Amino acid sequence: MKETVKGRVPDADAPKGVPTAEKLADGQYADHFVLSEEDLEKGYVRPYREQYRHVGVRPEYPCRDLTEEEKERYSGLGYVCFEIYPEGSNAKGRFWSQAELDSGCGGVTIMPVKCAKTYAANPHFYGGTFCCHCKDYFPVKQFVWLDDGSRVGS
Repeated sequence: MKETVKGRVPDADAPKGVPTAEKLADGQYADHFVLSEEDLEKGYVRPYREQYRHVGVRPEYPCRDLTEEEKERYSGLGYVCFEIYPEGSNAKGRFWSQAELDSGCGGVTIMPVKCAKTYAANPHFYGGTFCCHCKDYFPVKQFVWLDDGSRVGS
């Protein structure tokens, strides 16, 4: 069951329990979905943590420079290297842009307690999370927990 953490009182005509799309001055949504107290009482499957770092996305495997053919074929897309997946993978690899390789500001965000409890009880509850330094939301795979460096949402 979901409920919301309120940053403000919702409009009278807003559906009950549904966060608004209103954003605060810092770019964060005024309301967030969280697990109900009933669901939180079932316990945590991960440690309770409030702080994460925005590290962006990085290749997991070695990268090579683009071939002249690839540079020509994909010109305008910003690709700068190709990540080579291990033999036996479902794909040969993927192209990376410089923007992706430069992603993640390195800043630390401290989340609201109810959101932290929700992550601890259900690590896959959220698909994205907020970076206080970038003042925007990004996929959870771009963040790691400050205490142990593991990916948020894993």
